[in-house]
Amino acid sequence: MGADIHGFIECRGTYGTLDEEDSSWHAAINLDLLYGGRGYDAFGCLFGVRNYAGFRPLAEGRGLPPDVTDEVRDHYEGAPDLFHSPSWIGWEELVAVDWDEPALTVDARVHEYRYSVEHGLRESGKSFRNLDGRSEGDEWIQEGKIMRVERMTRREAVRQDGEWGPVWATMKALADVHGPEYVRLVAWFDN
Repeated sequence: MGADIHGFIECRGTYGTLDEEDSSWHAAINLDLLYGGRGYDAFGCLFGVRNYAGFRPLAEGRGLPPDVTDEVRDHYEGAPDLFHSPSWIGWEELVAVDWDEPALTVDARVHEYRYSVEHGLRESGKSFRNLDGRSEGDEWIQEGKIMRVERMTRREAVRQDGEWGPVWATMKALADVHGPEYVRLVAWFDN
């Protein structure tokens, strides 16, 4: 059974506010409008969910923020038997991440590659296979595919120019107006 991510970008409005301490958080945009993927590498890297690549998660198990908006809380609590692993991460944290940091361990999945004249060597997927004593960097051919044991970096897991691009662009735009400490991604999962 697959796992999907749900959530919101929240922003604490400070633009035009005389006293930032009096401002409140707002559910700025539903994550479903910005991200439609199912990227287990990103889920593991960010929140520790389906962490097959072996990352030190950036924001695992934080729960909902204590000052989460009512709208976000209502969405999460709307399906208590379905949703799990709520957490959040601020834009201030995300911009400080070393995206070239490698995972703590090699990926539990074998990376599969195919070669074509038109595109060259391209990753075609990942699969759980018996590594038979193989270690990082090992490569072999099986079922017409090039198989590799690899260790991923955060940048490979959360491609900033890929599916996560609209999420990061939205968070950055809000941070440019309100400040990086006032923008966060609140997320949870189903399966």
